Amino acid sequence: MCTYVTETLEIDGSAKGQAGWFKVTDASVYFDHPVHAPQAHTLNIDLRAPELGPAARVAMELSPLAARDLAHAILKIMESVPAELIEGDEA
Repeated sequence: MCTYVTETLEIDGSAKGQAGWFKVTDASVYFDHPVHAPQAHTLNIDLRAPELGPAARVAMELSPLAARDLAHAILKIMESVPAELIEGDEA
């Protein structure tokens, strides 16, 4: 069963694909059937630079447990970073 629940957001970062590093501006997060992962359903994350075409994309398919673990690890790290490093990190 597909949920069709998708979150899209603008992001500011970089990702590394086959052609090397590129600036990513868009992200999509959704729970659906994977293309490659062996699970029946995965949390899928796409980091994209639409203006560079379809090759400027990094995709992840994570098992539900791995997705939760990754989300908790990200939040744990971000909560430990001093606020002045986060607030002052706009280049």
